[in-house]
Amino acid sequence: MSKNKIESFTYENETLTVKFIESSEVFPGVVCDVYFHPETKERDLGVIYIEAGKKTKPQRVLSGDQTIEGYISGTGRLCIQKPSGKKIIFEVNQNSEGFAQVVEVGDIMQWQADDNLVVFEICFPPYQDGRFENLEDD
Repeated sequence: MSKNKIESFTYENETLTVKFIESSEVFPGVVCDVYFHPETKERDLGVIYIEAGKKTKPQRVLSGDQTIEGYISGTGRLCIQKPSGKKIIFEVNQNSEGFAQVVEVGDIMQWQADDNLVVFEICFPPYQDGRFENLEDD
């Protein structure tokens, strides 16, 4: 399901070179291509491909300075649950170019695809095991 590998990525009007690390199926119907930025080494990038009707596992953010979830293409939604229990839903579609949302430590996040959905995740500092806790879907 993963598409052509990218060589650069633009976020907030800054374009950086990216180097492909690996592609992995993180859940049935969900593939993540992992990249890092050799120029800065301060962050990494995941490009996540979600098949129509599929969703990522809910994940609680446990650590990191900043986690940014953003839209590339397709139709679906980003659901965020705050530690208080408040739920925020961001619908995304072809009119959502430039959409990005910071997800804070303690928040639970989940992407859901109506049509094939492609999203990105930027982690400051680069992702390490233990940054997210995978939860079971309700």
